[in-house]
Amino acid sequence: MAKLMAIDIGGGTQDILLYDSDKTLENCIQLILPSPTVLVAQQIKRATEAGKAVFLHGHVMGGGPSTKAVRDHLSKGLPVFATKEAALTIHDDPKRVESLGVVTTEDPPAHAVRIHTGDIDREMLARILGEAGEDLPAEFAVAVQDHGYSPGESNRIFRFRIWEQFMAAGGKLSDLVYGDIPSFFTRMEAARKQAPGALLMDTCGAALLGALTDERVREASARGTVAVINLGNQHTFAALVEDQRVIGLFEHHTGMMTPQKVAHYLKKLTAGKLSNAEVQEDQGHGCLPPAEAVDPVLTVVTGPRRSLLSSLDCYFAAPQGNMMLMGCFGLVDAANL
Repeated sequence: MAKLMAIDIGGGTQDILLYDSDKTLENCIQLILPSPTVLVAQQIKRATEAGKAVFLHGHVMGGGPSTKAVRDHLSKGLPVFATKEAALTIHDDPKRVESLGVVTTEDPPAHAVRIHTGDIDREMLARILGEAGEDLPAEFAVAVQDHGYSPGESNRIFRFRIWEQFMAAGGKLSDLVYGDIPSFFTRMEAARKQAPGALLMDTCGAALLGALTDERVREASARGTVAVINLGNQHTFAALVEDQRVIGLFEHHTGMMTPQKVAHYLKKLTAGKLSNAEVQEDQGHGCLPPAEAVDPVLTVVTGPRRSLLSSLDCYFAAPQGNMMLMGCFGLVDAANL
Protein backbone atom coordinates (compact mmCIF):
# COMPACT_ATOMS: atom_id res chain seq x y z
CA MET A 1 0.00 0.00 0.00
CA ALA A 2 1.84 3.07 -1.27
CA LYS A 3 -0.99 5.58 -0.83
CA LEU A 4 -4.28 5.48 1.05
CA MET A 5 -7.04 8.06 1.26
CA ALA A 6 -8.28 7.88 4.86
CA ILE A 7 -11.51 9.79 5.53
CA ASP A 8 -13.13 10.03 8.96
CA ILE A 9 -16.62 11.50 8.51
CA GLY A 10 -18.15 13.03 11.61
CA GLY A 11 -21.15 15.22 12.35
CA GLY A 12 -19.20 18.47 12.13
CA THR A 13 -16.07 17.73 10.11
CA GLN A 14 -14.60 15.26 7.68
CA ASP A 15 -10.99 14.62 8.57
CA ILE A 16 -8.81 13.54 5.67
CA LEU A 17 -5.33 12.07 5.42
CA LEU A 18 -3.59 11.15 2.19
CA TYR A 19 -1.29 8.53 3.67
CA ASP A 20 1.89 8.03 1.67
CA SER A 21 4.22 5.30 2.89
CA ASP A 22 7.15 7.09 1.23
CA LYS A 23 6.67 10.16 3.43
CA THR A 24 6.67 10.87 7.14
CA LEU A 25 3.15 11.45 8.44
CA GLU A 26 4.03 15.08 9.12
CA ASN A 27 4.59 15.58 5.38
CA CYS A 28 1.42 13.80 4.21
CA ILE A 29 -1.50 15.92 3.02
CA GLN A 30 -3.94 16.52 5.87
CA LEU A 31 -7.33 18.26 5.65
CA ILE A 32 -10.07 19.23 8.09
CA LEU A 33 -13.19 20.16 6.11
CA PRO A 34 -16.88 20.60 6.97
CA SER A 35 -18.62 17.23 7.03
CA PRO A 36 -20.70 16.25 3.99
CA THR A 37 -23.95 16.68 5.93
CA VAL A 38 -22.92 20.25 6.82
CA LEU A 39 -22.12 20.98 3.16
CA VAL A 40 -25.48 19.58 2.03
CA ALA A 41 -27.23 21.59 4.76
CA GLN A 42 -25.58 24.75 3.45
CA GLN A 43 -26.89 24.05 -0.06
CA ILE A 44 -30.40 23.48 1.25
CA LYS A 45 -30.24 26.71 3.27
CA ARG A 46 -29.23 28.66 0.17
CA ALA A 47 -32.24 27.22 -1.66
CA THR A 48 -34.44 28.14 1.31
CA GLU A 49 -33.20 31.73 1.22
CA ALA A 50 -33.86 31.85 -2.53
CA GLY A 51 -37.38 30.44 -2.03
CA LYS A 52 -36.73 27.46 -4.31
CA ALA A 53 -37.71 23.79 -4.09
CA VAL A 54 -34.93 21.22 -3.63
CA PHE A 55 -34.41 17.75 -5.09
CA LEU A 56 -32.16 15.42 -3.10
CA HIS A 57 -30.56 12.64 -5.10
CA GLY A 58 -27.59 10.32 -4.65
CA HIS A 59 -26.78 8.09 -1.71
CA VAL A 60 -27.86 7.65 1.89
CA MET A 61 -25.49 9.64 4.10
CA GLY A 62 -25.12 11.10 7.57
CA GLY A 63 -28.05 13.22 8.72
CA GLY A 64 -28.11 15.73 11.55
CA PRO A 65 -27.49 19.18 9.99
CA SER A 66 -28.86 18.19 6.56
CA THR A 67 -32.04 16.71 8.05
CA LYS A 68 -32.57 19.84 10.15
CA ALA A 69 -32.12 21.94 7.02
CA VAL A 70 -34.80 19.84 5.28
CA ARG A 71 -37.20 20.41 8.18
CA ASP A 72 -36.47 24.15 8.16
CA HIS A 73 -37.03 24.28 4.39
CA LEU A 74 -40.39 22.54 4.71
CA SER A 75 -41.39 24.83 7.59
CA LYS A 76 -41.11 27.75 5.16
CA GLY A 77 -43.70 26.10 2.92
CA LEU A 78 -41.07 25.16 0.34
CA PRO A 79 -41.15 21.74 -1.37
CA VAL A 80 -38.58 18.99 -0.84
CA PHE A 81 -38.29 16.13 -3.32
CA ALA A 82 -35.97 13.14 -2.85
CA THR A 83 -35.11 9.86 -4.48
CA LYS A 84 -35.86 6.73 -2.48
CA GLU A 85 -32.22 6.26 -1.48
CA ALA A 86 -31.53 9.90 -0.66
CA ALA A 87 -34.69 9.97 1.49
CA LEU A 88 -33.17 7.30 3.74
CA THR A 89 -30.83 10.01 5.00
CA ILE A 90 -33.83 11.67 6.62
CA HIS A 91 -35.28 8.47 8.12
CA ASP A 92 -35.29 4.72 7.46
CA ASP A 93 -39.10 4.64 7.47
CA PRO A 94 -40.53 6.04 4.19
CA LYS A 95 -43.82 6.81 5.94
CA ARG A 96 -41.99 9.01 8.45
CA VAL A 97 -40.28 10.83 5.59
CA GLU A 98 -43.56 11.38 3.77
CA SER A 99 -45.24 12.57 6.98
CA LEU A 100 -42.73 15.42 7.09
CA GLY A 101 -43.91 16.54 3.67
CA VAL A 102 -41.04 15.16 1.57
CA VAL A 103 -42.16 13.85 -1.83
CA THR A 104 -40.30 10.71 -2.88
CA THR A 105 -39.65 10.58 -6.61
CA GLU A 106 -36.95 9.47 -9.02
CA ASP A 107 -37.81 12.21 -11.51
CA PRO A 108 -36.55 15.68 -10.56
CA PRO A 109 -39.00 18.57 -11.02
CA ALA A 110 -37.57 21.04 -13.51
CA HIS A 111 -37.82 23.97 -11.11
CA ALA A 112 -36.07 22.28 -8.14
CA VAL A 113 -32.45 22.85 -7.08
CA ARG A 114 -30.62 19.55 -7.47
CA ILE A 115 -28.53 18.62 -4.42
CA HIS A 116 -26.39 15.50 -4.47
CA THR A 117 -26.22 13.47 -1.27
CA GLY A 118 -23.35 11.21 -0.25
CA ASP A 119 -20.59 10.91 2.31
CA ILE A 120 -17.76 10.94 -0.23
CA ASP A 121 -17.34 13.68 -2.83
CA ARG A 122 -14.68 12.26 -5.12
CA GLU A 123 -14.81 15.24 -7.48
CA MET A 124 -14.13 17.70 -4.67
CA LEU A 125 -11.29 15.57 -3.30
CA ALA A 126 -9.77 15.21 -6.77
CA ARG A 127 -9.89 18.99 -7.28
CA ILE A 128 -8.23 19.71 -3.93
CA LEU A 129 -5.52 17.10 -4.42
CA GLY A 130 -4.99 18.21 -8.00
CA GLU A 131 -4.19 21.72 -6.80
CA ALA A 132 -1.54 20.15 -4.58
CA GLY A 133 -0.08 18.09 -7.42
CA GLU A 134 -1.57 14.78 -6.28
CA ASP A 135 -3.98 12.30 -7.87
CA LEU A 136 -6.84 10.63 -6.06
CA PRO A 137 -5.43 7.25 -4.92
CA ALA A 138 -7.06 3.92 -5.72
CA GLU A 139 -7.18 2.78 -2.08
CA PHE A 140 -9.68 4.25 0.40
CA ALA A 141 -10.41 3.68 4.08
CA VAL A 142 -13.54 5.38 5.39
CA ALA A 143 -15.16 5.77 8.80
CA VAL A 144 -18.83 6.73 9.19
CA GLN A 145 -21.23 6.38 12.07
CA ASP A 146 -23.82 3.92 10.82
CA HIS A 147 -26.80 3.40 13.13
CA GLY A 148 -27.99 0.52 10.98
CA TYR A 149 -31.17 0.19 8.92
CA SER A 150 -34.02 -0.01 11.44
CA PRO A 151 -37.31 1.32 10.00
CA GLY A 152 -39.39 -0.37 12.71
CA GLU A 153 -37.52 0.74 15.84
CA SER A 154 -35.29 3.39 17.35
CA ASN A 155 -31.97 3.53 15.50
CA ARG A 156 -30.40 4.42 18.85
CA ILE A 157 -31.48 1.07 20.30
CA PHE A 158 -30.64 -0.80 17.11
CA ARG A 159 -27.16 0.69 16.98
CA PHE A 160 -26.37 -0.39 20.50
CA ARG A 161 -27.53 -3.91 19.77
CA ILE A 162 -24.68 -4.02 17.24
CA TRP A 163 -22.24 -3.10 20.04
CA GLU A 164 -23.76 -5.88 22.14
CA GLN A 165 -23.08 -8.39 19.36
CA PHE A 166 -19.52 -7.11 19.06
CA MET A 167 -18.90 -7.59 22.77
CA ALA A 168 -20.60 -11.00 22.83
CA ALA A 169 -18.18 -12.10 20.09
CA GLY A 170 -15.19 -11.19 22.28
CA GLY A 171 -14.76 -7.45 21.74
CA LYS A 172 -11.63 -7.91 19.64
CA LEU A 173 -10.25 -4.66 18.20
CA SER A 174 -9.66 -6.37 14.86
CA ASP A 175 -13.43 -7.01 14.58
CA LEU A 176 -14.01 -3.25 14.38
CA VAL A 177 -12.70 -3.36 10.81
CA TYR A 178 -15.22 -4.40 8.15
CA GLY A 179 -14.26 -6.35 5.08
CA ASP A 180 -17.69 -7.78 4.41
CA ILE A 181 -20.27 -5.20 5.45
CA PRO A 182 -23.38 -6.48 7.29
CA SER A 183 -26.50 -5.81 5.19
CA PHE A 184 -28.03 -3.50 7.81
CA PHE A 185 -25.13 -1.03 7.47
CA THR A 186 -26.69 0.86 4.57
CA ARG A 187 -24.55 3.97 5.06
CA MET A 188 -21.35 1.92 4.90
CA GLU A 189 -22.63 0.15 1.80
CA ALA A 190 -23.31 3.53 0.20
CA ALA A 191 -19.80 4.70 1.08
CA ARG A 192 -18.32 1.62 -0.56
CA LYS A 193 -20.34 2.30 -3.71
CA GLN A 194 -18.71 5.73 -3.82
CA ALA A 195 -15.27 4.27 -3.05
CA PRO A 196 -15.24 0.69 -4.40
CA GLY A 197 -13.13 -1.70 -2.36
CA ALA A 198 -12.80 0.72 0.54
CA LEU A 199 -12.05 -0.52 4.05
CA LEU A 200 -14.93 0.56 6.32
CA MET A 201 -15.13 1.29 10.03
CA ASP A 202 -17.48 2.97 12.46
CA THR A 203 -16.16 6.37 13.55
CA CYS A 204 -16.03 5.26 17.20
CA GLY A 205 -13.93 2.24 16.31
CA ALA A 206 -11.60 4.32 14.14
CA ALA A 207 -11.09 6.85 16.94
CA LEU A 208 -10.37 4.04 19.39
CA LEU A 209 -7.75 2.45 17.15
CA GLY A 210 -6.31 5.90 16.47
CA ALA A 211 -5.95 6.67 20.17
CA LEU A 212 -4.03 3.45 20.63
CA THR A 213 -1.44 4.62 18.09
CA ASP A 214 -0.42 7.41 20.48
CA GLU A 215 2.96 6.45 21.93
CA ARG A 216 1.98 7.02 25.56
CA VAL A 217 -1.34 5.20 25.15
CA ARG A 218 0.34 2.27 23.41
CA GLU A 219 2.87 2.00 26.24
CA ALA A 220 0.11 2.14 28.88
CA SER A 221 -2.00 -0.50 27.12
CA ALA A 222 0.94 -2.88 27.33
CA ARG A 223 0.80 -2.55 31.14
CA GLY A 224 -2.94 -2.87 31.77
CA THR A 225 -6.41 -1.52 31.10
CA VAL A 226 -6.73 1.82 29.30
CA ALA A 227 -9.91 3.94 29.34
CA VAL A 228 -10.47 5.89 26.12
CA ILE A 229 -13.12 8.62 25.90
CA ASN A 230 -13.89 10.10 22.49
CA LEU A 231 -15.92 13.32 22.73
CA GLY A 232 -17.19 13.84 19.20
CA ASN A 233 -19.25 16.75 17.94
CA GLN A 234 -22.41 14.67 18.26
CA HIS A 235 -21.56 11.43 20.06
CA THR A 236 -19.52 10.48 23.11
CA PHE A 237 -18.00 7.00 23.20
CA ALA A 238 -15.96 5.48 26.01
CA ALA A 239 -14.24 2.11 25.99
CA LEU A 240 -12.12 0.09 28.38
CA VAL A 241 -9.39 -1.68 26.42
CA GLU A 242 -7.37 -4.59 27.74
CA ASP A 243 -5.15 -7.02 25.84
CA GLN A 244 -6.42 -5.89 22.40
CA ARG A 245 -10.04 -6.29 23.47
CA VAL A 246 -12.82 -3.95 24.53
CA ILE A 247 -14.06 -5.15 27.92
CA GLY A 248 -16.58 -2.37 28.62
CA LEU A 249 -18.11 0.65 26.89
CA PHE A 250 -20.84 3.26 26.82
CA GLU A 251 -22.15 5.63 24.16
CA HIS A 252 -24.15 8.83 24.58
CA HIS A 253 -24.91 12.15 22.89
CA THR A 254 -22.26 14.81 23.44
CA GLY A 255 -24.85 17.58 23.59
CA MET A 256 -26.24 16.01 26.76
CA MET A 257 -22.89 15.55 28.48
CA THR A 258 -21.22 17.70 31.13
CA PRO A 259 -17.80 17.19 32.72
CA GLN A 260 -19.54 15.94 35.84
CA LYS A 261 -21.71 13.47 33.93
CA VAL A 262 -18.78 12.06 31.95
CA ALA A 263 -16.77 11.62 35.15
CA HIS A 264 -19.77 9.99 36.85
CA TYR A 265 -20.33 7.60 33.97
CA LEU A 266 -16.67 6.67 33.73
CA LYS A 267 -16.41 6.04 37.47
CA LYS A 268 -19.42 3.74 37.41
CA LEU A 269 -18.24 2.02 34.22
CA THR A 270 -14.82 1.13 35.65
CA ALA A 271 -16.54 -0.10 38.83
CA GLY A 272 -18.74 -2.35 36.71
CA LYS A 273 -21.85 -0.59 38.02
CA LEU A 274 -23.03 1.50 35.08
CA SER A 275 -26.14 -0.14 33.66
CA ASN A 276 -27.48 -0.13 30.14
CA ALA A 277 -30.85 1.04 31.46
CA GLU A 278 -29.32 4.08 33.17
CA VAL A 279 -27.71 5.31 29.96
CA GLN A 280 -30.72 4.60 27.74
CA GLU A 281 -33.13 6.28 30.17
CA ASP A 282 -30.85 9.34 29.91
CA GLN A 283 -31.42 9.20 26.11
CA GLY A 284 -27.97 7.74 25.47
CA HIS A 285 -27.30 4.67 23.34
CA GLY A 286 -26.37 2.29 26.12
CA CYS A 287 -23.68 0.65 28.24
CA LEU A 288 -21.90 -2.68 28.47
CA PRO A 289 -19.96 -2.77 31.76
CA PRO A 290 -16.90 -4.97 32.36
CA ALA A 291 -17.41 -8.30 34.09
CA GLU A 292 -15.61 -6.96 37.14
CA ALA A 293 -14.22 -3.67 38.40
CA VAL A 294 -11.04 -2.41 36.74
CA ASP A 295 -8.50 0.28 37.60
CA PRO A 296 -7.26 1.86 34.36
CA VAL A 297 -3.56 2.65 34.21
CA LEU A 298 -4.40 5.62 31.98
CA THR A 299 -7.54 7.59 31.12
CA VAL A 300 -7.32 8.97 27.59
CA VAL A 301 -9.44 11.76 26.10
CA THR A 302 -9.78 12.64 22.45
CA GLY A 303 -12.28 14.21 20.04
CA PRO A 304 -13.20 17.75 18.96
CA ARG A 305 -15.20 18.34 22.16
CA ARG A 306 -12.38 17.11 24.45
CA SER A 307 -12.25 20.46 26.23
CA LEU A 308 -15.26 19.28 28.23
CA LEU A 309 -12.81 17.30 30.33
CA SER A 310 -10.00 19.85 30.49
CA SER A 311 -10.42 20.17 34.27
CA LEU A 312 -10.04 16.45 34.93
CA ASP A 313 -6.86 14.42 35.35
CA CYS A 314 -6.77 12.84 31.91
CA TYR A 315 -4.28 12.41 29.10
CA PHE A 316 -5.21 14.24 25.90
CA ALA A 317 -3.98 11.92 23.18
CA ALA A 318 -2.59 13.40 19.96
CA PRO A 319 -0.87 10.77 17.81
CA GLN A 320 1.79 12.35 15.61
CA GLY A 321 0.82 15.67 17.23
CA ASN A 322 -2.57 15.88 15.49
CA MET A 323 -5.69 15.05 17.50
CA MET A 324 -8.17 15.83 14.73
CA LEU A 325 -6.76 13.04 12.56
CA MET A 326 -7.29 10.44 15.30
CA GLY A 327 -9.81 8.50 13.21
CA CYS A 328 -7.60 8.66 10.12
CA PHE A 329 -4.67 7.22 12.05
CA GLY A 330 -7.00 4.46 13.22
CA LEU A 331 -8.01 3.75 9.61
CA VAL A 332 -4.38 3.58 8.49
CA ASP A 333 -3.64 1.24 11.38
CA ALA A 334 -6.65 -0.89 10.41
CA ALA A 335 -5.44 -1.12 6.83
CA ASN A 336 -2.21 -2.60 8.15
CA LEU A 337 -3.82 -5.09 10.55
